[in-house]
Amino acid sequence: MTAQKKLFIKTYGCQMNVYDSERMAEALGGQGYVETQTPDDADMILLNTCHIREKAAEKIYSELGRFKGLKAEKPDLKIGVAGCVAQAEGEEIIRRQPMVDLVVGPQSYHRLPAMEQAVAKGGKALDTDFPKDDKFDTLRSRPKAKRGPTAFLTVQEGCDKFCAFCVVPYTRGAEVSRPAERIIREAQELVEAGVREITLLGQNVNAYHGHDGGLAGLIWALDKVDGLERIRFTTSHPNDMDDALIEAHGTCDKLMPYLHLPVQSGSDRMLKAMNRKHTREQYFRLIEKIRAARPDLLLSGDFIVGFPGETEEDFEDTMDLVRTVTYGQAYSFKYSTRPGTPAAEKPQLPEEVMTDRLHRLQALLGEQQRAVQDSMIGRDVKVLFEKKGREAGQMIGKSEYLHAVFAETSDVAVGDIRTVRIVKSERNSLGGELR
Repeated sequence: MTAQKKLFIKTYGCQMNVYDSERMAEALGGQGYVETQTPDDADMILLNTCHIREKAAEKIYSELGRFKGLKAEKPDLKIGVAGCVAQAEGEEIIRRQPMVDLVVGPQSYHRLPAMEQAVAKGGKALDTDFPKDDKFDTLRSRPKAKRGPTAFLTVQEGCDKFCAFCVVPYTRGAEVSRPAERIIREAQELVEAGVREITLLGQNVNAYHGHDGGLAGLIWALDKVDGLERIRFTTSHPNDMDDALIEAHGTCDKLMPYLHLPVQSGSDRMLKAMNRKHTREQYFRLIEKIRAARPDLLLSGDFIVGFPGETEEDFEDTMDLVRTVTYGQAYSFKYSTRPGTPAAEKPQLPEEVMTDRLHRLQALLGEQQRAVQDSMIGRDVKVLFEKKGREAGQMIGKSEYLHAVFAETSDVAVGDIRTVRIVKSERNSLGGELR
């Protein structure tokens, strides 16, 4: 029997990395590893990295530096870097931080057991290939251990869009979709383990083509899984939002009325410079169709301010788009360069200009988010309760609109879906009473 060892994984970035970390832990489970919540007692530390944010690589090197003392105390401690920074930096990570034992890209983590064995024999392990073998097919089935009521499930990876600001096509590779039957089987395993809501993940999830009916076809297939009560998906690209998927939002009861649909800019000039391949008018028409299908849908988006060449007029076009569309949630960022991307070679805007524009945009988005939350007061929503609150007798969950909702109750268990009347709106959550 393999001796039990402890694995600490620190996850950075998006929900796909959360999913990947779960699968890496499962892959190493066969080597006798169980997860721990602290690096201090770990036999292996894995940093699952994201390359989207500014200075991502430097932040990882800084994080690795914090483990030097621990490595000195425990020479047998294995340290690994996974994910998109690993893919981008490769051998440079081991060169700059020789204490790192293994580096694995996001498409190769199914090979972790073999890499761990190589390290155990005193070597270093590096794998940043885009292998032909399917990592999901190679990994063993999900364990049947009890899980929380929500879970992520990756259905699509990679990107063929090549937006001028983005490294994803270089770190995650071309768009690849998992076969529908494997996704459905994994969803069934998750439901058997206690999951009631699944969020389908992909860099461009609505570009999914592993089912004859695309993402809409997959959603309808998952709709038939007994015990699965809620379906969500993220992140979408406007160019892949087809009529079947829009119709599903209006007709599939299990598909929640929440959509994350990044536009990035409201300026046609900037959209062209970003290589987004759609216009603001096309985005407006798309939103009209989606809201006609599901009038109560809560819309979320992404915005970049200060993209190279952005003028005040371009920025005002973005502000106008936000005022026209209205977002219940949104994520906004200052542009930051990514080496190897087309925009990185262009003259950058002054930092103070970008900061000013970001603050103005976030103020508008914040007003819209608060208004949407306030409009929920007096409405009944269905809440999937996920955990106990800080206060005695309080439970916290998510509404169908992805709002965090808390309620005072002693009559609810984790995993229950109950009707709640919203009675108050706070900064990032809603308060309610059971109906």
